[in-house]
Amino acid sequence: MKAFTFFIVLSVLFSSTSFANDEKNTVTANLKTVTIYRTGAEMIHTAKAMLLKGNNELVVEGISNYVDINSIQVNCPSLVTILGLEFSNNYLLPEIVSPVLKKIRDSAEKLNNEIEKINISLTTTSDLIAVLKSNREIKGSQTGLSVAELMKLMDYYKTKSNELQNELSLLNNKKNKLQTQVQKLNNQAAEEEKKNIKSGGRIILQLSAALPGEQEFTISYITQNAYWTPYYDIKAEGVNRPLTIIYKAKIAQTTGIDWRKVKLSLSTSTPSQYGAAPLLKSWFLSYINPVRQMEKDLSMSNSIPSGLTGKVSGLITESSSPIALRGIRTITGDNKPLYVVNGAVMEFSDFGKLNPNSIQNVEVMKNEQATSLYGPRGVNGAMIVTLKDGLEDYISITDNALDVTYDIDLPYDVPTNGKQQVATLKEASIPAIYKYYAVPKLDKDAYLLAEVTDWEKLNLLPGEANIIFEGTYVGKSFLDPASTNDTLNLTLGKDKRVIIKREKLTDYSSSKLIGTNKVQTITYELTVKNNKKDPISLLLKDQYPISTNKEIEVALLESSDAADNAEIGVLTWKLQLAPGESKKVRISYSAKYPKGKVLNLN
Repeated sequence: MKAFTFFIVLSVLFSSTSFANDEKNTVTANLKTVTIYRTGAEMIHTAKAMLLKGNNELVVEGISNYVDINSIQVNCPSLVTILGLEFSNNYLLPEIVSPVLKKIRDSAEKLNNEIEKINISLTTTSDLIAVLKSNREIKGSQTGLSVAELMKLMDYYKTKSNELQNELSLLNNKKNKLQTQVQKLNNQAAEEEKKNIKSGGRIILQLSAALPGEQEFTISYITQNAYWTPYYDIKAEGVNRPLTIIYKAKIAQTTGIDWRKVKLSLSTSTPSQYGAAPLLKSWFLSYINPVRQMEKDLSMSNSIPSGLTGKVSGLITESSSPIALRGIRTITGDNKPLYVVNGAVMEFSDFGKLNPNSIQNVEVMKNEQATSLYGPRGVNGAMIVTLKDGLEDYISITDNALDVTYDIDLPYDVPTNGKQQVATLKEASIPAIYKYYAVPKLDKDAYLLAEVTDWEKLNLLPGEANIIFEGTYVGKSFLDPASTNDTLNLTLGKDKRVIIKREKLTDYSSSKLIGTNKVQTITYELTVKNNKKDPISLLLKDQYPISTNKEIEVALLESSDAADNAEIGVLTWKLQLAPGESKKVRISYSAKYPKGKVLNLN
């Protein structure tokens, strides 16, 4: 009997130990940093877990549900050995409803209940109207009614019918309004539900621990469900001022998890996960293919400036030793300098509460100079502190050999709803040569262009640009750095104060027959007027036809001293116009071709 009891105890202990070893250890990873590429992103998580000595199975949740499995890397302490790794999706995640979505759903449910009550009232009212109509026929033992009784009955029918019909109309109107509100709520709920959170990614690790205890893991991987696109604000305060280009980025992600308080970096490169060792090949130089122009049917339609990172030299916090500046208060024991933050005096206790990363610059002012500016308060000197202003001050830029990286020092939130968020990357002020450009054959307006040299230093990428000239939004353009050579021409929009007119001169145009051929002469006069208060430079272009048929002979008769590109038939005039000045130029050409043919020479 004792032996049997001992066997049972051993069996229970063995089963308990086996069950404990089979139980999975599950932890949630915390997203720390994200590097977003033009397509895709590298996400880095950290996780902590208690491990037993020997073999362990660790399930790490909170991973993106769309991962390039080959890119997964797990770093662990030297006491832990990774035996195996597996990635899978968890489709049993509980639905997490945000307060905004819950409020929308509750409002929609309340309105639907009201609509249901109205439907019941509509049914009741319709039934009453049907009963009233079915009893219009006068019945009874008497063959007729008196005039007074008949009038009373008719008045009752009229009054009751109007009452029911009005009630029916009011109910229908109220129902329609409620249904419109419900539709709006449903549309808003659909927007809130556009998140890739139906499933969650998880990594299952088979581990061997040399010692029991808490261990920390770093997990990184590449996901394709994130991207950023560049676009720009191009500002010009006038034709005599430098051009300002503001770099911006549109960031979007549907990785399955919200990015909350993470450190973001934007890279201009695209990640490559090809596993073979790289081999150098011949490097042949060639021209870059230009980016295609935006489609004409599109409306003429742009991520974060550099700042200081880490601790700022001269920064004083509560935990650090204050700088002692000599002054009268040294004798009294109060040797704290005066703290001036963005021009305003601040107490030392309040200054110590500042986030060190929010400080852009610290200037130490000696007591003599501080006293001259701030009086007796500056006898111990002064600390002149300038805070960062705007997101661009929290950006640091690293210009690598093949890409540019923008690091954001502020924690950033990006929800997993696929909607684009805009971040400002940096601002550059560059000299530009302004000139006007017009092709009146195609467009009667003159366009202001900014010509920029040494544009390669700007690290521009193709993207849309908002054009803002003299404080006014002009429209959208497309910045195409790959299509330029020595200079970058930026279109800043139309200027209605430069008048362009192109007229066909009938007196100088003719058509006549010479033998079996027809000779047609076309003459146009181009008039330009500067209605601005400043002189302008204008690049004016027109064209004449080019023959590709030996039966057609084209001759340029007049060009008003224009530069002639005979290969493509384009004439260019470089005009200087004083304020209020007008100038005229002419283009005249002839075409000789068989008289039985028809040509479009206009």
